[in-house]
Amino acid sequence: MAQLFEVHPDNPQPRLLKQAVALLQQGRVLAVPTDSSYALVCHIDDKAAADALRRIRGVDERHHLTLLCRDLGELSSYARVDNRQYRLLKLGTPGPYTFILEATKEVPRRLSHPQRKTIGLRVPDHATLQALLAVHGAPLLATTLIAPGDTEPLNDPQDIRERFEHAVAAVVDAGACAQEPTTVLDLTAMGSGGEALVQRLGGGPLSRLGLQTV
Repeated sequence: MAQLFEVHPDNPQPRLLKQAVALLQQGRVLAVPTDSSYALVCHIDDKAAADALRRIRGVDERHHLTLLCRDLGELSSYARVDNRQYRLLKLGTPGPYTFILEATKEVPRRLSHPQRKTIGLRVPDHATLQALLAVHGAPLLATTLIAPGDTEPLNDPQDIRERFEHAVAAVVDAGACAQEPTTVLDLTAMGSGGEALVQRLGGGPLSRLGLQTV
């Protein structure tokens, strides 16, 4: 059965985070809390782990996976960002926004969108996840934890553990999340003078970014 790391939501125990990171470094998939919902995460440089993450989620290579980053400095290593895009990113980070950007060569080709060479990136505003990223020392590859056939993300750590007991190595339990998806914005057109395209309205208000509701 998947391990359960019960951590304090604001001050997660470093010992438990180190145990979770050890599993990630072994190529395992974990369920972790975010500022939108629980997510599946794995090591960015492990192809087998990324394949397992997709299988658990029930998606193929055309589904945009997301890189969870600690801050904008880390994000810029994996995406090409101009001044207009950066100003928007600064307004929305950390927070419940996923930004689609042109991937740099630092992103393994198998992780970017196969046709567009883009990647989803976000900087979460969640104390436990930020602490986990700090211990890990690098971004994590992620996707929202929605069970195949379901339409809503899972939010109860015990339920997640029971339903995915043989699929994930561990669940980091920091209590319930907001259970609202991120707002997804495609910023790739901004690189050639276009505007941000709202792909999904979620927990991040457009007004925070100076954008109008569509």
